[in-house]
Amino acid sequence: MNKFPEHFVFGAATAAFQAEGALLEGNRGKNYWDDYLKEQGMFDPSLASDFYHKYPEDLELCRTFGINGLRISIAWSRIFPSGVGKFDPSGVQFYHKLIDECIANGVEPFVTLHHFDTPLSLFEKGDWLSQKTIIAYVDFAEFCFKEYGNKVNYWITFNEPWSVVAGQYIIGHFPPNIKYDLPKAIQAMHNMMVAHAKVVEKYKKAEYLGEIGIVHILESKYGITNHLEDTRSARKEHILANQFLLDATYRGHYAEDTLENIEEILRENKGVLKTTREEFEMLAYAADQIDFIGVNYYASHFVKAYIGESTIHHNGTGEKGSSRFALKGVGERVNNPEVPTTDWDWPIYPQGLEDMLVFIKERYPNYKKIYVTENGMGEKDVLCDKQVQDDSRIAYIFVHLKAILKAIERGVNVEGYFVWSLMDVFSWTNGYKKRYGLFYVDFKNQNRYAKKSAYWYKKISNSKLLE
Repeated sequence: MNKFPEHFVFGAATAAFQAEGALLEGNRGKNYWDDYLKEQGMFDPSLASDFYHKYPEDLELCRTFGINGLRISIAWSRIFPSGVGKFDPSGVQFYHKLIDECIANGVEPFVTLHHFDTPLSLFEKGDWLSQKTIIAYVDFAEFCFKEYGNKVNYWITFNEPWSVVAGQYIIGHFPPNIKYDLPKAIQAMHNMMVAHAKVVEKYKKAEYLGEIGIVHILESKYGITNHLEDTRSARKEHILANQFLLDATYRGHYAEDTLENIEEILRENKGVLKTTREEFEMLAYAADQIDFIGVNYYASHFVKAYIGESTIHHNGTGEKGSSRFALKGVGERVNNPEVPTTDWDWPIYPQGLEDMLVFIKERYPNYKKIYVTENGMGEKDVLCDKQVQDDSRIAYIFVHLKAILKAIERGVNVEGYFVWSLMDVFSWTNGYKKRYGLFYVDFKNQNRYAKKSAYWYKKISNSKLLE
């Protein structure tokens, strides 16, 4: 099988803080990255890809290159500068214009409500460990539904809850830069899923005509050997990073095998998970009502048993071989010599995508449909004579599209694929060195140049054939 369904979406993805720039336009308030990045002094996101001003050009590129779906996010603090209270009309109007431009170019907007960008005032009150953030987020979502719901058909509550909590409380490269606090990470994940469920309820009970879902980053985990200790460690990381969130998404509760492993991890790390009956009632409602799930996939991990304190080194520079990830009570990620890696030490393993898509179908038969909402390859692209020869990116996307086709053959309902990213963007703790875009951005003048991969992707989108 090498042909995608006719209705299959060939899209691309962006995120507000990574693409828009224009941090001082209108009355935009700060999110938790603004001051942190300024204090660090390493990367300046104030322009990013200048999507705030150049979105008409970028949407025209979408139309020209066969990209018929675009993930965008609404910056919470551009709508509500303080996270709550008075809204900013200029921020509201910007997203009207952006969504209208998508539609005018035949590009379906998939709109994310939270993409790593809690307003600073709410972050300082505890972010997703605080009930105040949940209440404010539900109000923000409800405002967006009322404002844009008549023209947005696809809503995403959260982008990658696992990445949020891993960055904030485990790896420590997201503010508040806490390391190895698995109890906080687990509690924050649960709270984000409760917030997701409440937003799904608001959307469904208002009877909007569109669809609503959530995006999870889902990385398959494999024991580096078949020894019981290694396979068990891989399963524990899978349950922590994948199954815990998927159970909340599609079961509305945590299954016995999930709870058993989560409680063991919490005991090892001297913590408990606080929940209420009302929260599980809300989760159960959303599990029945959710329309789709987005799967972000970049890598899988090979894991061995580990006894010791948590030890992590985040490779944010592209210095190959510098990463380390070992979690107390879970396991340690190790290299599989048979699997190539990127310069950022991410294993290139498309089989993991196929396996994850099939896992969702088999464990959660109540799922309706899946979009692969991010997949792509970060590279140190070089512009030469206004061209970028990114054959490695083409090869990467090809094998992952092939994995999707294999999953479809196995009965998984996958309805779209979104390359991360549309254009080169600001990449959080990697700055501007790690480029993912189909379109090269010269950050000195914000000019765009179609990479070789953009022309290749256009051919696939137009023909629906992978060859």
